[in-house]
Amino acid sequence: MKPATVKALPAERDLADAYMDYVGFLDATPRTVQTYTGNIRQFIKWTQENGIQRPTRQDIITYRDGLRERCKPSTVQSYITALRLFFRWTAQAGLYPNIAEHIKGAKLDSNHKKDYLNAGQIKDILDSINTQEAKGKRDYCIIALMVTGGLRDIEVSRANIEDLQQLGGSTVLYLQGKGREERTDFVKVVPAVEKPIREYLKTRQQAKGKQPLFSSLSNNSKGQRLSPKSISSIVKSRLITAGYNSDRLTAHSLRHSAVTLSLIGGLPLEEVQQFARHRNISTTQIYAHNLERAKNRSEDTIANSIFTGK
Repeated sequence: MKPATVKALPAERDLADAYMDYVGFLDATPRTVQTYTGNIRQFIKWTQENGIQRPTRQDIITYRDGLRERCKPSTVQSYITALRLFFRWTAQAGLYPNIAEHIKGAKLDSNHKKDYLNAGQIKDILDSINTQEAKGKRDYCIIALMVTGGLRDIEVSRANIEDLQQLGGSTVLYLQGKGREERTDFVKVVPAVEKPIREYLKTRQQAKGKQPLFSSLSNNSKGQRLSPKSISSIVKSRLITAGYNSDRLTAHSLRHSAVTLSLIGGLPLEEVQQFARHRNISTTQIYAHNLERAKNRSEDTIANSIFTGK
């Protein structure tokens, strides 16, 4: 079988044209399309800024090495993955050689790099919020729901009022999880969290049904759905206000805290996996391993034998 004929692109404009065709080709969720295409656009912009009309494999390696110097490994990996998929498609379409094949992104550490908060710290954060005002009511509910349900910012953003339902005598919130198109998962909304949510919703008067569970209060977007980025910013701001200002503490730390507190509470690994909606139990095991390592007394034992003779 003869190899597919590949047309070399004569100018950078053609690479941009191929990119536009690729955008139309992608069959994925809007968020995934936005991520991939945004990463590819950055590479095209880089080639233009450097006067590269027909990029080669070495150009991608140079681009990757530059990313490694200024970006975290997960970001580098995301950018290179997008380029590998793009150039695989251009080769299959006969538009351009697959110059990104087998190029490595960055080595990712499987351990979690975000800190978790203990129960006392979480209570401090919640107690620091003035719930007498609408913004405080909303932010309190967001944080309380995220930390008791282990929610991601995108799950909070996607939640609608109608997703609050009754199931088996409990109030639950159905979720559209990461990479999902339907609301198939749910978390229990405990009474201590449900009550403030109901009180918050009363402040929104006619809000119901498919309207967002949490909405913007700013003048330019009042009543509109909060984006995942906005959710993250709200949480980060509340953490800082409560005195927990650290680069290692983010909105995702609330999810880490939920999983960690479940394990500290003695729940079985399988039960915590189900709660956290981890597809693979190995992800849950990372949390358990980190807790076991934190309890390890080797350093103290070594130090005592050296410095105290015990």
